[in-house]
Formats: sequence, C-alpha cells, structure tokens
Amino acid sequence: LMCSALTFCVVSASYGPPLPSTVKPGFPVPVNTNNPGVRKAARFGVYRYNNSSNDLFLFKESQIKKAMVQIVRGLKYMLHVEIRRTVCEKREHSSLDSCHFQRKKNLEQMLRCYFEVWIMPWLEKVYVPVARCH
Repeated sequence: LMCSALTFCVVSASYGPPLPSTVKPGFPVPVNTNNPGVRKAARFGVYRYNNSSNDLFLFKESQIKKAMVQIVRGLKYMLHVEIRRTVCEKREHSSLDSCHFQRKKNLEQMLRCYFEVWIMPWLEKVYVPVARCH
C-alpha cells in the first residue's frame, strides 16, 4: 500500500464487483450497502484513513450507511461509513478481518466518514481521493 500524503492511495485490486444492471455511465446511483464491491471499497477507504491517522490503533468499518456508484473510467464509489477503533495496534500490522472492536470504554471511538473510492480493475488500481472522518 503506497500513500501520498496529499491526495490519494494506490493499491492493488484485481476484481470486478457485480453491479445492478440499472447502473449507467456518468450517473451516480444508489447501490446496496451489502454489495461485495461496496464492502471492498469501504475497506480501501479505511486503509486510507488508517494510513493518515496518528492513532495508535487501527480502525475498521462497523457500518456502511449509504453507498452510491458512478461509472467514470472505472467505478467511483461514494460511501458514508461508520468506522470504529479496534484492539489491533498499527505496529502489529494485523489483518483487519481478525481485529475486534475496542471494548474498553475509555478506548472506544466511532467516527463517521465519507469516502470516495475510484476503482479501475483493468489497471488493477484503486484511488481514494477523498477520506474525511469526524
């Protein structure tokens, strides 16, 4: 995972997520938050957040609240995601799948994020130009 401090992350992605047949080029449309492509895009947003945060612990998506997708030289996902602090420390380089959410009251933290994730499967590239959390 390589990240530019200024604008975006570039990571490998070799998949073509299934999309509804109603998706037309250029127009953002709502997509089910359980769609495998949406879930993968949310994880890329979380990677971007974790790489730019100074937190000692990794965060992981806890709920995808809203998802839109637009076909623009690839797939551009616009996601509203809640992320929560896990028990995994960044220096452990743990797989997020095996990280459980923090249970200690003084360490629990939830953030609301907006991620834009642009996937170009034919180039095996993913850009995350927008990752805003509060």
